[in-house]
Amino acid sequence: MKLPHPIPYQGSKRNLAGKILRYFPAAFDRLIEPFAGSAAISIASAFYFKANHFVLNDVNQPLMSLWDSIINSPQHIAKQYYDIWNGQHGNEEDYYYAIRDKFNETQRADYLLFLLAKCVKAAVRYNAQGNFNQSPDKRRLGRNPQLMRDAILGVSQLLSGKTEIYSADYSIILNNATPNDLVYMDPPYQGTGQNGGFSYAGSIDFEDFIIALFELNKKNVPYILSFDGRTGDKPFGNPLPDKLHLTKIEINAGRSTQATLLNRKEYTYEALYLSPSLVERIDMSKKAAKQYVQHELFALHE
Repeated sequence: MKLPHPIPYQGSKRNLAGKILRYFPAAFDRLIEPFAGSAAISIASAFYFKANHFVLNDVNQPLMSLWDSIINSPQHIAKQYYDIWNGQHGNEEDYYYAIRDKFNETQRADYLLFLLAKCVKAAVRYNAQGNFNQSPDKRRLGRNPQLMRDAILGVSQLLSGKTEIYSADYSIILNNATPNDLVYMDPPYQGTGQNGGFSYAGSIDFEDFIIALFELNKKNVPYILSFDGRTGDKPFGNPLPDKLHLTKIEINAGRSTQATLLNRKEYTYEALYLSPSLVERIDMSKKAAKQYVQHELFALHE
């Protein structure tokens, strides 16, 4: 069975989920995603029986309303998407902009799902006023309703009855994390997507985020952080303080799109950071992490 993913999101860790799951401890109470986005890690964790209880949070309130509908009312949101999708035929571009206007006015979850399925490169963009302002992909109609329905029902089957859904500041969610949980974080302002120029719903102060990480360390909460990366020798994102004592792992994310267009052999690497308490729980030294990176590089050149 293919992993279901009803919400396409630029920068989603869907394709890297299997590699990230390697660093999960054998047992924990809850998987917490304070920056849920497409919830790719939670979906993969449920699919591969890595976790039994999930906390999904994102400051983007309409997005979390959409997740609530997908997980708890799958048939209803699938029918809404079917109706909206079928209304576009013969007037696709104008129809998209009309739905976008309706979403910005009402914040309805079904409108957001259609926009996510049809916008350019699945890139979520908001303007300074907080309105969704991404353009439509004129080459396609968006995901077929039957395929969308299958993905929605698949996710609901995996997460229904096991998931708490919130739309709050990430710090509130982190304050409730315990040493028995596992936190996975993929903050929207870091990584290779930063230079893509997109704006996310809400903003995060770098210094405040670093303080939150120190607090997690102080409470011995295990966490995994996707934070920065590089393409070739060009790094992306702000460096993390050494005093956090994080174990850094580089994951090969494949050849960059721009490098492919320019016929250059440049690859993108996503950086993964493991907290001290997590490293202790999975009995993994920094030397082992370095060996993993070397294995990744070796596999890349095979």
